[in-house]
Amino acid sequence: MGDLAEDETTFYSNAEDYWREVAPTVDGMLGGYGSISNVDINGSKAFLKKFLGEADGKTGKGCALDCGAGIGRITKRLLLPLFDTVDMVDVTREFLDEAKKYLGADGKRVDNYFCQGLQDFVPGTGRYDVIWIQWVIGHLTDEHLVEFLRRCRDALRPNGLVVIKDNVSYEGVVPDDVDSSVCRDLGIVHRLVGQAGLRVVHEEQQLDFPKEIYQVHTLALR
Repeated sequence: MGDLAEDETTFYSNAEDYWREVAPTVDGMLGGYGSISNVDINGSKAFLKKFLGEADGKTGKGCALDCGAGIGRITKRLLLPLFDTVDMVDVTREFLDEAKKYLGADGKRVDNYFCQGLQDFVPGTGRYDVIWIQWVIGHLTDEHLVEFLRRCRDALRPNGLVVIKDNVSYEGVVPDDVDSSVCRDLGIVHRLVGQAGLRVVHEEQQLDFPKEIYQVHTLALR
């Protein structure tokens, strides 16, 4: 992917510059599509509940990690209702500062607010039952995405789960110069997941999103 961005440093710094100018609101987090938040959260909740439980082989409900967490839309509405504690990681300090207000009283169950890009972030070994990565893999180069997913694999508790929910292109890699990201097709995402030593255990397309946006797929990985 190196030929798509002049270099990695520019690719990442341009994205940071973009997000620094985005309003710390739900609408800002969703690129003006705040209206899809309910549909998104409900779809994610139904997806995640297939895995959670007390029985053998089920994923625990102790601690989740929200990657590219922004102001905590997913932490507030998806993860905190299902998990005892949550950690958040985002590259934009203003978003994490806003999250402390946005989350309200439930914010006391957020253990850590990590301000870091995912290309540099190292999640704690064996800490998480679920690592939720939504609308952020396009901000990582292929190499960094594979490396990050490997670190996520090492950060899982027994029966833990990595979940990627993101836009997929119809074919190939489509760059977005506005926010300095890329959109990959499903085959490429699968290949990178495999390179990270993970496998897709379940996959769904998110339904009822506006027709004009890319398809969104959710992948559960172990």
